[in-house]
Amino acid sequence: MPLIASFGGLPEFQACEKIVLHQPTGTLYLACSTPESRLAWTPAMGQLNAQNRSAEDYIATFDPVTSKITRLELQNYHSDQPMSVHGMDVVPSSTNPNELFVYLVNHRAPPREQDSESVGADSVIEVFKTTVSGDQLVHIKTVRDPNVISTPNDVAGDADGKGFYFTNDHGFKVSHVRTLRNVFSSTTSVGYCHLDHGCKIVASGLYTNNGIVKAPALNASVYVASNMGGKISVFERQAVDDSLILMDVIHIGQALDNLSLDNNGHLWVAAFPKAQDMVEHLTKNPLHLSPVAAFKISVNTGPGSFYGEKYAVEKIFENDGTIVSGSTSVVHDSERGMLFMHGVAAHQLVVCRVQY
Repeated sequence: MPLIASFGGLPEFQACEKIVLHQPTGTLYLACSTPESRLAWTPAMGQLNAQNRSAEDYIATFDPVTSKITRLELQNYHSDQPMSVHGMDVVPSSTNPNELFVYLVNHRAPPREQDSESVGADSVIEVFKTTVSGDQLVHIKTVRDPNVISTPNDVAGDADGKGFYFTNDHGFKVSHVRTLRNVFSSTTSVGYCHLDHGCKIVASGLYTNNGIVKAPALNASVYVASNMGGKISVFERQAVDDSLILMDVIHIGQALDNLSLDNNGHLWVAAFPKAQDMVEHLTKNPLHLSPVAAFKISVNTGPGSFYGEKYAVEKIFENDGTIVSGSTSVVHDSERGMLFMHGVAAHQLVVCRVQY
């Protein structure tokens, strides 16, 4: 079992809800804001004070070898309001490994004549392209379909720069009983969009969706985390129509957020041992310590596999919030022996060296 040999923090990165590793270079991509903005404008938590949201959310890269930090400059992006970033995916192009597609959840405020507290966010998925080691994000398209992309949380993109899956984390944008409906019924969904063919729901009746990640192969597994359900649903993608078939459920037993896959094919998930502390951390006081955990899930090759235990679940990291608080993303660089953690309202990126 791997051990955390050392760790350090980078306060230059704040409120980065999603982090994605570019495995060939070891570069980290981060979708960041400010803790204060997250407190005002986080539609996933029902925080809809659009007037107090940040005007400077950004995507950045971090090179752990050189410690170089780069904020990516937006090109060809024309909007009358700033981006409000949430989930993200970074995918190498299937035709040019030096080209990367960046899929990004953008929680726009509604039109000015509408009250954000009453109607919720006008959320969309942005598609950009960049290059390895590049410092620009070139906008390709804004995908808006409020009937399908209603409460997007995270996104998992295809290598063609055109298709992507995403999770809706609530069944309703706004409602006096929205949270109760989420807790007591399965109202969330997974959607799929293609720039040429539009959007559709491919899995519905799911419980408190959050993070999503998929293996690179066309018909490979798609994993979806259930926040309050403490479980991960394993779907098989159908190449003929991009629909999803539920194959397995992996039980973790803690509140879950974002998922990632490392180069060994192991699944990682950020978890909250004390969910109430996370709620306090995100909705009232970002300085409130929210304990975190990081789990690794792999195919079980041990004795338990004989008894039908298909997956091995290991807790690799746990902390009371003093090192990393409210972590919503965990990423493992298996080639370089590093573990990265950050959170939607956290005050630093945590970098751990892993000893195997």
